[in-house]
Amino acid sequence: MAEVATFATSEQLLVVIDPMARKTDNESVRIAKDVLSAGAATKVCLPDDPEEFARALARRGSRRPVVVGDDRALMRAVSLLHRRRELAECALSVVPVGAALGVAHSLGVPTGAVAAARAVLEGAERRLDVLVDDSDGVVLGALRIPPVTVPGPGVDLARPWLRTAQSLVRTLVPARPAREPSAAVPGPARLRVEVDGETLVDLDQPVETVSVTPGGYGSAAVEIRPVSVGAEASPLLARGRRVTVSGADFRYRADATVAGPVRRRTWTVWEGALRLTLPGAE
Repeated sequence: MAEVATFATSEQLLVVIDPMARKTDNESVRIAKDVLSAGAATKVCLPDDPEEFARALARRGSRRPVVVGDDRALMRAVSLLHRRRELAECALSVVPVGAALGVAHSLGVPTGAVAAARAVLEGAERRLDVLVDDSDGVVLGALRIPPVTVPGPGVDLARPWLRTAQSLVRTLVPARPAREPSAAVPGPARLRVEVDGETLVDLDQPVETVSVTPGGYGSAAVEIRPVSVGAEASPLLARGRRVTVSGADFRYRADATVAGPVRRRTWTVWEGALRLTLPGAE
């Protein structure tokens, strides 16, 4: 179970307002500032770029940082603290403002500037598990490997020598009206997925999707959906601390970003590494 700690009302806050939040919903930003300033001693920072955002966090001193922004702002703060190896030492709060808020809400942060700001002031700190990959990237909510994209019919996959021959033929034969190639379509991936050293699925079994989610208690929940033939195939489920995916070049969605292509990546659960302020128990 996640550890819980309450905050003193006299605690000082460093309110870092992401520039995109100011552009997309300045009214919610204003409301959040008013609620936070009425309930605690606050220092407000208005960084104009990621470098200023990073400097504000690095110079927070004893103040508890509060990020006002969308999922990308939240992930920026988490990544910065992780790279400085300060994530587990810093109680982080967030007021979601912007268009992409799914990650923050999935973690339990309230919807709406007033409710989220009150949770910063009256809520409790909870330690949540995160995934950290072998390139030092952090995943808070969910990791998903979607179907690979393959060119549709009509897209030229010819070898260079064949393209040259085709070009020669086109110069000798009257041109026909050009036909638009069909759009790329998703196709199955061939991946090896290992959970704590045990192979869950191998390259000979194509899969539609792979998802990995921090599941609490120091483990991740892994779900693999094999390609079905006829009746829908049952998903393969597993739990473990270390998940390795390898195979042909693949991309993956980690929270609010898409990364890759890579041929191998390992994610490890860091238990209780994120200290996030969430609404207290009723």
